[in-house]
Amino acid sequence: MTDILDELEWRDVIAQTTDADALRKALAEGPITVYAGFDPTAPSIHMGNLATLLILTRFQRAGHRPIALVGGATGLIGDPSGRSTERSLNSSDVVADWVSRIRGQVERFLSFDGGPASATVVSNLEWTGKMSAIDFLRDVGKHFPVNRMLARESVAARLGGEGLSYTEFSYQILQANDYLELYRRHDCALQLGGSDQWGNITAGVDLIRRVEGAHVHGLTGKLITKADGTKFGKTAGGAIWLDPALTSPYAFYQYWLNADDRDVVRFLKVFTFRSQEEIAELEKAVAERPAARVAQRTLAEDVTTLVHGEAELARVVAASRALFGQGSLEELDARTLESALAEVPKATVPALGMSYVDLLAESGLVDSKSAARRAVKEGGAYLNNVKITDEEYVPGQDDLLHGRFLVLRRGKRTIGGVEVA
Repeated sequence: MTDILDELEWRDVIAQTTDADALRKALAEGPITVYAGFDPTAPSIHMGNLATLLILTRFQRAGHRPIALVGGATGLIGDPSGRSTERSLNSSDVVADWVSRIRGQVERFLSFDGGPASATVVSNLEWTGKMSAIDFLRDVGKHFPVNRMLARESVAARLGGEGLSYTEFSYQILQANDYLELYRRHDCALQLGGSDQWGNITAGVDLIRRVEGAHVHGLTGKLITKADGTKFGKTAGGAIWLDPALTSPYAFYQYWLNADDRDVVRFLKVFTFRSQEEIAELEKAVAERPAARVAQRTLAEDVTTLVHGEAELARVVAASRALFGQGSLEELDARTLESALAEVPKATVPALGMSYVDLLAESGLVDSKSAARRAVKEGGAYLNNVKITDEEYVPGQDDLLHGRFLVLRRGKRTIGGVEVA
């Protein structure tokens, strides 16, 4: 079996473990069952969740049995970890829908081949929904000293600010009970989570020790940050989601393609299955040929394929090339083209009739009509990758792509668009 801890340490993803030596010994003795939880607080998981999911996937590839828990119960409550304000509670119907969506996303990353390391996906509503308030308080709550609960970082931080409802205060008990249930049902001996889950994870480890007298383990992944100080997994428009309806595959690909040289090697370690030797070569390329952006292209292609598949990768690569004059815009499907133009300056007009110069200015690609005319005069103005030399040119119906779009370009790299509504 692969030494998974050595692998994770090389990839620099481990933040904390409850007992590293004991965990290493347990892993060396044979396959163990390991779980990670994903709460349905949105209709999709995001890049931070993916970092944890890939750690779970690596455990499976090393021969261990993974359980992905989708929080049908805890999603109704809301985890206070990492938050300064109370979550808005969603209805049971909304949460059930999100559970279904997230379950489908999680399943794509795991193997269900029926072998000894075959994955399992569960919802904690299965056992929590059957538990009465009295049973919860008597059988689980009695094992939680309030002074310890108050000392947990996620709770203490909130008590020093806007406060915390009993609903969210009880979250750590619910998550701890999940670990206990999975220990009893599946002999689960390791829980994974993000670094903000440390208090919840150790609560479960302690509960199993108190109730079952067993020694189990916890491991958290490092918080991923960006070298420029901005939050990882965010764009100007919001989070990077795995659901293509929330973050288009084109925007997803571009996010990784635009990774900073200071971040790209770390992202390759966390989000791809490239080997140590392959990543060393890519790191060398960053140092010696940064302008070629070989590492960024590898990262973007690997992660886009992992999340969206090879066919979608081919579409977004074709779109990226075509927008910059290296391919045919006419061959792009309407959905891919629309997604690509959503990421660049774009004007929406009710009908054709404006001149190219007016459209260039309207799109925001240039600051003024005089700047647009100057771009035409200097030979740096393009419509659908065709150079425009006439300042008075008015695009017609034949210029529209899919009957709706015009692609504008100034110079080699500055792209804009027009949509006829």
